[in-house]
Amino acid sequence: MIFYDCSTAPNPRRARMFIAEKGLEVETREISIAEGAQLSGAFRSVNPHATVPVLVTDDGTVLTENLGIATYLEARCPEPPLMGRTPDEKGLVLMWNAIVEQQGGAPVAETLRNSHPAFKDRAIPGPSNYVQIPELAQRGKDRVARFFDLLEARLTESRFIAADGFTLADISTFVFVDFARVIKMRIPEGNAATIAWFENIQSRPSAKL
Repeated sequence: MIFYDCSTAPNPRRARMFIAEKGLEVETREISIAEGAQLSGAFRSVNPHATVPVLVTDDGTVLTENLGIATYLEARCPEPPLMGRTPDEKGLVLMWNAIVEQQGGAPVAETLRNSHPAFKDRAIPGPSNYVQIPELAQRGKDRVARFFDLLEARLTESRFIAADGFTLADISTFVFVDFARVIKMRIPEGNAATIAWFENIQSRPSAKL
């Protein structure tokens, strides 16, 4: 396998943590978004969509989305299970993973890409250029605040995001919550359940990668 990573970006970090939790050692190639390496001809010959992460399997299949990468690795290396054991757990993991992508990851990215000078004319990832829309940055921050409220409600009743144990949903949530620092948003001080959960996940070796 070959894993195309970017050490500074959240989505590759999600895949990186998943790989580490599986105890796998995979050949890794760094693709610097800051240097525009994802737009190079060499990388676009691997992934024409010009996004990371990418996992190329031993059979040569190119997987360009976190969910595809996670599903492949879970099937290939079922232990430890990170996508649920029972049918109910599997459904909950994918449900919560979608929720945190849509209500957490998306608004953080929307805020950053529509406000930071580094993303001028690069408001949407991929091969095409899009201008920034400042109003989307403010909307994004409002959505992130609501996301923190959603997490606190969930984690008040559950130790982990989706199931009784650590799963893909916890990886995605942790990465998005941690990455929210780039838009100067952190877990509110009064959200005790979320802070305890975050510190628990932060202590895992995979979170330090």
